[in-house]
Amino acid sequence: MRTTLLSALLLFVSATMLILPTASAERPDVIDLGSKRELFVDYFLIEKMDGTELRMHAPQPAEIVLRLDRPWEGLFCGYFTVLKDGDLYRMYYRGMPKVGENEVACLAESEDGIEWKRPNLGLHEVNGTTDNNVILRGEGCHNFSPFIDTRPGVPKTNRYKALGRTKGGLAAYVSHDGVHWSKLHDHPVLTHKRHGEFDSQNVAFWSETENTYVCYYRKFTNDVRWIGRATSDDFIQWSDGEIMTIGVPSLEHDNYYVRLPNGRRAAFNGAPYEHFYTNQTHPYFRAPHIYLSFPMRFRPRQNVLSQSEARKIAVHPNYGNDASDGVFMTTRGGTHYDLTFPGAFFRPGLDPGNWVSRTNMAALGVVPTGPGEISIYYSQHYAQPTHHIQRFTLRTDGFISVNAPYAGGEMTTKPFCFDGNTLTMNYSTSAAGTLRVELQDKEGKAIPGFSLEECPAVIGDRIDGVITWENGADVSKLAGKPIRLRLFMRDADVYSFRFVDNSVLKETASF
Repeated sequence: MRTTLLSALLLFVSATMLILPTASAERPDVIDLGSKRELFVDYFLIEKMDGTELRMHAPQPAEIVLRLDRPWEGLFCGYFTVLKDGDLYRMYYRGMPKVGENEVACLAESEDGIEWKRPNLGLHEVNGTTDNNVILRGEGCHNFSPFIDTRPGVPKTNRYKALGRTKGGLAAYVSHDGVHWSKLHDHPVLTHKRHGEFDSQNVAFWSETENTYVCYYRKFTNDVRWIGRATSDDFIQWSDGEIMTIGVPSLEHDNYYVRLPNGRRAAFNGAPYEHFYTNQTHPYFRAPHIYLSFPMRFRPRQNVLSQSEARKIAVHPNYGNDASDGVFMTTRGGTHYDLTFPGAFFRPGLDPGNWVSRTNMAALGVVPTGPGEISIYYSQHYAQPTHHIQRFTLRTDGFISVNAPYAGGEMTTKPFCFDGNTLTMNYSTSAAGTLRVELQDKEGKAIPGFSLEECPAVIGDRIDGVITWENGADVSKLAGKPIRLRLFMRDADVYSFRFVDNSVLKETASF
């Protein structure tokens, strides 16, 4: 068995010319965090855990925000994008009443991310009227996916950008206001020949950490729906496509096992045959150097409903024989995703309408919707008359936490250096739980003034809570020096931390 699996991995590497991440990859002795917020969504900073573990947190259901019941929307609406532009929320999506026919790109708007309305734009005639929220018709509409361009110096006329499928590949679009769109270039900017198939949502953004435009797109590999990546300096000329690898990090072995695009794993057998139908990769707004990804994991021919159950929910006859759910991955750039938890982030649940083909698809975009709250939007009841978008919530930064049980435990980071004079943490304890923080030198010895014994027990729930010691919160004398962070916890979770200048600190409490 070991020989067979090794042969499969070597064959995959030779066929795709990929270098896979391993423990031998070069890493800095001291990680420079600057003043960036770090989330515990992977093992990037973690060196040792004793009695603690990483725990993934499921999004919680809120309200249905949009019922897709307009004549130009229908059963096959899809590929949703949610953006926050100042005080205005925008949702872009495909309207498609019948498969492959009368495709339009639509826009909904909200002032709070909770109550959504369709603006009457009057731009395009559909079904004999311009009384609709359609922003494009025909070409480009199948998977039109916009973003707000944050590249320094970008002209205001091109502040919104988008990619949409056209003959031969993906076309680039620009807009000054997110409503009126035009093509940026006469020809496809990403092509089938050099990149992929693009028959899914293909997402792009400006990466401030990689200093380039990045596109993650649909790529078939060995007949499996997978993810490719390309980069560009100007949004017109793009690099050749590369295939993304997806692995599960292991703290104990400090390396990855690699999930092959044919559905098997290089280190373990018995993995389910699964596709990554979408990828929904984008920078997290509170930590843009970390890209979040919410793929729809697709299981073709995974028939869950009986014929009578399918008839009862009136699902289209061609869409009752597959199943899908949602997973959560991250990447810090490059061609590899960390699938820290290979299990489902979003399950179909008790509702039979979510056990059909191509449902449970996350919208692109995580947005803030209240103090201590972020929202993710999922398409549900695909190919059914009850097709809709539902909002789900998490606490801010609350995807994965370092968790300690009541018995207690601790976690120690790798060496890093920082900028700032105050340490803030996103934490939650029970009434009986506690959190204590120690700052250590590079060798792991407690720094005088910042030991566990000198840190008063932290109890409560804060999104950006200030950590103090007996002599106060000022850590400026340690700025720029290699240190480690040691957490001692009991019945508690820590989601993120950041070193900041207290002159710009705005602490947000959850109560």
